[in-house]
Amino acid sequence: METNGHTTLRAGALILASFGATMLGAGCGSGESHKNKLKPPEPINVTASVSDKRVLVSPHAFGAGPIVLIITNQTARKQDVTLEADTTSGKAGIQQSTGPIIPEGGTAQLQVNVSSGTYHLTTADGRVEAATIAVGGSRGTSQNELLQP
Repeated sequence: METNGHTTLRAGALILASFGATMLGAGCGSGESHKNKLKPPEPINVTASVSDKRVLVSPHAFGAGPIVLIITNQTARKQDVTLEADTTSGKAGIQQSTGPIIPEGGTAQLQVNVSSGTYHLTTADGRVEAATIAVGGSRGTSQNELLQP
């Protein structure tokens, strides 16, 4: 039997097409769907200022999720600041502290993932009144936000 170039080319194309379909089918898996986990909420900045009389926080209410707490010391003394969950409900909570913040404009940061509840921002200085922070339900996901980590 005599073959020409077109017959050989067609046979080769059929073999490649068959091989490609086999490989494509093998890569499909078992048909289970795997959903991506939603990204956590985007971190928000929460600021706090320690004065001689009290700790002020802004905002003082927000939704649960990651926060960056930026604290400035406006007193003439070093201040250690602690963020602590209100444990009157009986559940264990967060407790994170800064090191000593230098006087008259020194700053510190705490990165915390807060859940819903009440928190207190206190200093080791008993003369400074603590701030209360109210954390509500979870903030929305950052899943569809562009340029997020």
